Amino acid sequence: MTDHRAAFDASVTFGNGGDLTVHDFRVDVPSPDVTEDEIAALFVASLGLLMTGAVRLSGVRVFPEPHKGTRGGPSDRAAEGPFLGRVVPLDVPGTRLELPAAATLRAGATGPAPGAVVTPGGSSYELPRTIELPAVVVRVSGAGWTAIDVGALAPFTVRGHAVLLQTQAAEGLTGAAARRLASQAAALVATDAPTLGEAREILLEAGIPVVESLTGLDALPPTGAFFSAVPPHAAPGAAPARAYARVP
Repeated sequence: MTDHRAAFDASVTFGNGGDLTVHDFRVDVPSPDVTEDEIAALFVASLGLLMTGAVRLSGVRVFPEPHKGTRGGPSDRAAEGPFLGRVVPLDVPGTRLELPAAATLRAGATGPAPGAVVTPGGSSYELPRTIELPAVVVRVSGAGWTAIDVGALAPFTVRGHAVLLQTQAAEGLTGAAARRLASQAAALVATDAPTLGEAREILLEAGIPVVESLTGLDALPPTGAFFSAVPPHAAPGAAPARAYARVP
């Protein structure tokens, strides 16, 4: 089934005074037959506007386009719990997972940490959680950017999530965007590009696992899926990985 979005100009007045005007705003919509009242409600929900009075739309256009995850929209599953769903493979032979070096360094400790993996040599490794992570898909393919910056990530809740960047292998991630993901406590960052560029080391130093060279992200909803990347062993560093997602 084809996703649809709506673009429009809007003016809003508020019950406690003030107004807001936007131009060419876009929201996910449930069908091409969506009404202007439904679009107006999605617009208000997407911004979390309070005390909204009148909402007037003009220049409304509805067109086929993958959903981006409008809050309160048809693809917003952030509030849903775990589900059984179907499994979608996201890996190719070149897919790799890199674990942060900071996840090691328990060698010489008096005993392994809870959940640590002990190697035959006696060192222990605290394996970061890389399975069953709630996922958010940031779709920036076709945007014409040379790198994904902070503005592309700002609308998304990333704390504790696997952040999956659908770029069609064209864009990297800026250092500023990587530092934002670290400050917001993203659990993992993955991309369909061959590399995240300069951002990879920033993320790894912050203790965030990195997955590169994914495929099939267009099959995932913007929110609501659960992402897993399975390494072949517990040691840190880059290694081939199997990656998949559970979706509704």
